[in-house]
Amino acid sequence: MSQFLADHALAIYVAFTVIFLCIVVALSAALGPRRVGAARGRSMSLPYESGILSTGSARIRLPVQYYLLAVFFVIFDVEGVFIYSWAPVVVEAGWAAFISVVTFVVFLTLALVYLWRSGALEWGPKHRRMPVKVPPNSPVELVKIPEREVV
Repeated sequence: MSQFLADHALAIYVAFTVIFLCIVVALSAALGPRRVGAARGRSMSLPYESGILSTGSARIRLPVQYYLLAVFFVIFDVEGVFIYSWAPVVVEAGWAAFISVVTFVVFLTLALVYLWRSGALEWGPKHRRMPVKVPPNSPVELVKIPEREVV
């Protein structure tokens, strides 16, 4: 008997999986909610998410900061994956690998500092810089911006 189980383990696993899935689908059909009449057609065209019927539209505009944050997360998450995969072999890899990882971390730290200084990580209202005062009789003509009064 044990030799049969060892020889046909994959087939037995597939058979039990198919039987289990058939039981789950049958129980869902037998015990699940039923809608009859006009409500059935309308409700069947709606997405079903955790028992809550959706309201409103899914087409909303998200601020660009959400996408920037996602890109920054991916960049720095990949850095963590590289460092975690390097950590178990740090002794065997030697000084060349250590220097390359330190260089990698320095470049990503410089990228983070650049993002921070450029304001890419700020979520609040944007602060505009004060306009540059053009000296009189300058060949460059700029739009005159009224100066703010200091209170």
